[in-house]
Amino acid sequence: MVKKNEAIKIVSDFLEASMAPDPERAATFMAPDVQITFTGGRVMGTPQAITEFNGGRYARVKKSLGQFDWTEHADHTVVYSNGTLYGEWPDGRPFVGNRYLDRFEVRNGKITRMDVWNDSAEWILSPELNREAWLG
Repeated sequence: MVKKNEAIKIVSDFLEASMAPDPERAATFMAPDVQITFTGGRVMGTPQAITEFNGGRYARVKKSLGQFDWTEHADHTVVYSNGTLYGEWPDGRPFVGNRYLDRFEVRNGKITRMDVWNDSAEWILSPELNREAWLG
């Protein structure tokens, strides 16, 4: 089993690579049969699919990492990463403070499952929810 510190390092390194964006490096932290599910139940097959999806949803996006929480199981460690997203929508409007929560399962030194939740869909539907961007 992967221990807490190692699992958090794997997830942290993955997030760093995915934000670069460097999907090829990000893929090195994931098992070949990784299960990736984004907000809305969107299933992604690879880190490259994540980069492509984000490229269509945002002009640019980055994460302000918050804390990492974890729980150890018999055969894997679950790591939660929370924080906020910031960047620009495709029309050029900036956004900040967009909450996210990512859940990872790490087995044998690789991410085997990733689940992603954030406020983006709500903010796209109701831009006034992005108060931080227009309050400055």
